Amino acid sequence: MSAAADDFTRPFQEAMTAWCWGFGWGDDVIDAKTRSMMNLSMIGALGKMHEWETHCRGALNNGVTQDEIRAIIHVIGIYCGVPQALECFRVARRVLVES
Repeated sequence: MSAAADDFTRPFQEAMTAWCWGFGWGDDVIDAKTRSMMNLSMIGALGKMHEWETHCRGALNNGVTQDEIRAIIHVIGIYCGVPQALECFRVARRVLVES
């Protein structure tokens, strides 16, 4: 749960923690690396760049390589447009430099 949760946001944070980390990531049908790659694709397609940055870091921790991130961004560019791919490259570059 986020340390920034307060009385107003805590119920939502608790529900999302249980849903995402319990139900979403809690099974072993899809391995963590593949799940991370799927998340990058979907979140990139939605243009939710703050979340994309967080999941980009997580993907690296789950074994996703720089080349795989690049390939994911290429697919985002094909299906979601060049401007969105450029935004993903900007964020990925920042994450990769920090890693």
